[in-house]
Amino acid sequence: MSDNRQSLSDLKDIAGAAVEAAAEAAEVAVPAQPAAPLREREVDAQGRSYATGRRKDAVARVWIKPGTGKITVNGRDQEVYFARPTLRLVINQPFGVSDREGQYDVVATVKGGGLSGQAGAVKHGIAQALSKFEPALRSAVKSAGFLTRDSRVVERKKYGKAKARRSFQFSKR
Repeated sequence: MSDNRQSLSDLKDIAGAAVEAAAEAAEVAVPAQPAAPLREREVDAQGRSYATGRRKDAVARVWIKPGTGKITVNGRDQEVYFARPTLRLVINQPFGVSDREGQYDVVATVKGGGLSGQAGAVKHGIAQALSKFEPALRSAVKSAGFLTRDSRVVERKKYGKAKARRSFQFSKR
């Protein structure tokens, strides 16, 4: 029995030494390593970052580069293309969350869907491109939910129905 007691006390000493060594290693390792982004910066030869955004039936191809904050959609200014102020607010949300308003120029081409879906697609594309241009912003943009593609789409019309689910009006006579 004395061997067991002695070996248990030896184990306790070893465990205590291991905990002390781990604490010393943690103290040394924390200041030595700088906070490096998990992803690499993705920029093309012109210094732009590209991403594709999608919402409903709309698909947006988005390029961002450092600039004055000008947003061009299908060759037109954002105020002309998206006349409603709410749609312009939707487009600028990723810049507001990341505190980068007026720092990037955006060029986008959008196809399909309506204006609301296109604004959502441009927002999704801007958020993706922003996280590619500055990987450190990815966590802020992701926590706001802008990197997730909104998968809700219009349900198809079924035969024998007026719309997707609505029946024709019932007539008793």
